[in-house]
Amino acid sequence: MVISIHQTTEQRFQDEDLYLVERFVAGQSTAFQVIYEKYFDKVHSIARGVLGDHEDASDATQEVFTAVYRNLKSFDRRSKFSTWLFRVAVNRSIQFARSVKQKRRQVELTEAADVATLDRIPAIENQQVATCMRALNEEDRAILVLYYWHELSLQEIGPIMGCNPNAAKTRLFRARERFKAQFEKEDR
Repeated sequence: MVISIHQTTEQRFQDEDLYLVERFVAGQSTAFQVIYEKYFDKVHSIARGVLGDHEDASDATQEVFTAVYRNLKSFDRRSKFSTWLFRVAVNRSIQFARSVKQKRRQVELTEAADVATLDRIPAIENQQVATCMRALNEEDRAILVLYYWHELSLQEIGPIMGCNPNAAKTRLFRARERFKAQFEKEDR
């Protein structure tokens, strides 16, 4: 029997994440700072993909990390930390998008035009793609961002979106179809 002393990169990251979680739960608050710095860019990117606006994404990212800080002790260590974190990021970003949408509905008509000009997706350079992404609902944007921008597999996306991989595949298919229809509409 041969025992491999080499861990995969994923195993090392997962072990490092679990180690940081354990340190934080044990009272070492500096461990959370390491988690924050390690995952900030990915969480912000997910939020920006769902929300389409850099400032909203920054606010949502802070909400995500605040929620993680408060709830890290309840993290179920049977799953990957990154999966749990990305699920929190997607859910909080969707909640944030809904609250922002509600607030924007209440903006006076004269201010609405100014808000619309600020509502851009800076991560997407192709303006037609950005416009189509903004037209989609938050869940569709989230799954497209996870699959295409972060290149996660359906097995990884499923738990993040709160479903199994087959359901994630169906959601991705439907999101693609809605994106395609929007793209063709914009192309006319």
